[in-house]
Amino acid sequence: MSSRQRDRGHHWLLGPVGRWLAGFLTLALLSACGKEQSALDAAGVDAAAIRNIFMVTLVGACILWVLVNGAFYTLTRLRTDPLDDRFVRPLLIGGGIVVPSVLLIGLLAWALSILPDQRAPGDGLQVRVTGEQWWWRVEYWPDGAEEPIVTANEIRLPAGQRTEFVLDADRVIHSFWIPSLGGKMDMFPGRETRVSLHPERPGRYRGQCAEFCGVSHAWMAFAAVVMPQEEFDAWLEREAGDAVAPESAEAMRGEELFRSEGCGACHAVRGTEAVGQVGPDLTHVGSRETLGAGRLGATLEDFERWIAHTGELKPEVLMPTYDHLGEAEIADMATYLKGLK
Repeated sequence: MSSRQRDRGHHWLLGPVGRWLAGFLTLALLSACGKEQSALDAAGVDAAAIRNIFMVTLVGACILWVLVNGAFYTLTRLRTDPLDDRFVRPLLIGGGIVVPSVLLIGLLAWALSILPDQRAPGDGLQVRVTGEQWWWRVEYWPDGAEEPIVTANEIRLPAGQRTEFVLDADRVIHSFWIPSLGGKMDMFPGRETRVSLHPERPGRYRGQCAEFCGVSHAWMAFAAVVMPQEEFDAWLEREAGDAVAPESAEAMRGEELFRSEGCGACHAVRGTEAVGQVGPDLTHVGSRETLGAGRLGATLEDFERWIAHTGELKPEVLMPTYDHLGEAEIADMATYLKGLK
């Protein structure tokens, strides 16, 4: 290939066609992004406010880009003669100082006026979330309740109601974030932070720890399920109840294994002798949508994988791996846990 041909190739890659192709490929990649954890797929009042700020800022940045590059092109290609100082000075002061300052101050004032809702108190329900390594301790405090309803690794919220979150962390800093419902809030050991969310559209969304917190940080997620008010009230009432007793022979053997292996020293199963507080509450673990804080689904096979390969699935997790159990024993324990609904 001659040097002229190479130059033509480089010109094509760096020229308008190459830029248009790069833009098209970028949009194609972005179109593959899922909606389960998208800040642009606003399912609540707070997420919509953040999305609107982003869209206004994006449009403004595009307009500014066009104006700046238009001025640059005009002054370097269309008007190459020397410019009069009476024209240049107002252009620099007005376009470089006054206009940007007015626009930025206006944008800041508008953004600050619509964001305080995320600090507003809730409509009665309060949810306390503690970031552990690497899972989420969740306590529901309905209005007037004397004791919390304890669960883990899943957030359920009523649609059309603002819910206040009280956030805390055990050992290291975490960050609570459900992109489709609102902004993120850091969680500090020994210090409470608060945020409130007002979801509007029922559905399943994904929450994530947004602050690097250790080896298994990437596997510290949770399902956020927004439900109509009546469904949420019924779910919360069921969640407050004790665990159901096993009925099948497999589940009974699994419960005995759960007891003999000492699982109750770390996990609580209300209505049984298991009262541990080190790990997640398992009273209704069979009704959750994920295991291991979003690491696996919640099928019977997923329960078996989690019991037998915990350390592989979630490095440095505190829960031991029960690979010393036989396949039948693991299947029995998984059957017992899956039946806790």
